[in-house]
Parts: sequence; structure tokens; C-alpha cells
Amino acid sequence: MAENGHKEHPKYMNIFWWLLGLTVAEVLVVIPDFPIVLKAILLIGMACSKAILVANYFMHLKFERKTLAAIVITPFIICVFLVIMLMPDLTLDTRIHNIEKPAAEVVDTSSH
Repeated sequence: MAENGHKEHPKYMNIFWWLLGLTVAEVLVVIPDFPIVLKAILLIGMACSKAILVANYFMHLKFERKTLAAIVITPFIICVFLVIMLMPDLTLDTRIHNIEKPAAEVVDTSSH
């Protein structure tokens, strides 16, 4: 709180620069040939950071009661948990290579 009793509002341009920096970092993470699991972890972390910044400052959740924060954070935690638990299935290379290709149709060229 400020000295006059009013809540201080964030400097929105500072938040904008943080969001821009995280977006640039996300693009830079995708370019090199990192292992896919490392890329996924880094991208999920940066996406979560951006979501927290947007929720806290642009949606003004930083200034809300704890109950509202708990209501917002619960589905967020469940979503992150599901993405992390599904990562082994999504990043498994053998999943793609073991797919059977359909057999070519045999065309009967003999006349009846």
C-alpha cells in the first residue's frame, strides 16, 4: 500500500517487457537442437510464468482475496500436472515409428 492508503498499481509497461522477454526466450528455446523433453520443460515453465504475470497484473488477481486466488490456482495446478504426466506419451518417438501403414489395395485387373 502507498502512504496515502491507496493500493499501488503495477507499472504495466514493466510487465509488458517481461512478457515480451519471455516470448523471445520461448522462440529462442525452440530454435536449437535441444532434447524434446528439455524444450517441453522450458516452454511449460515460461508459459506458466507468463500466465502468472497476466493473471496477477492484468486480471488484477494480485489485489484480490486469497479465496479467489485458490479458485484460480487449483485448475492451473491440475492443468500443469496433466501436461507433465502426459509428456512421456507425447514425446515417445517409438509411438510414431511403430504405426502400421495400411496395406496397398490390390486392384483386380482381370476381366470377368
